[in-house]
Amino acid sequence: MTLVAKQSTQLKVKVIPNAKQTQLAGRHGDFIKIKIAAVPDKGKANKELINYLAKTLSVSQSEISIIRGHKNNRKTLKLPSGRAKKLLG
Repeated sequence: MTLVAKQSTQLKVKVIPNAKQTQLAGRHGDFIKIKIAAVPDKGKANKELINYLAKTLSVSQSEISIIRGHKNNRKTLKLPSGRAKKLLG
């Protein structure tokens, strides 16, 4: 049996919770700014962020993880390699 390691990339995002709708909101320095229509309470905004990115990037939620910033609006995410290009356009 051969195991193949999946390539991944890191993406820095700045999350703006309590927005009217979840959407990409441009750049903020080195960060991608994303508005989230969820409150930053008990991980709700983090779940909404991962759900939004999974749908936008056409990957499963399990392929996206928060590396840093679980309780901060600036986060570092781990994504499948090459998928961040779709956000950066």
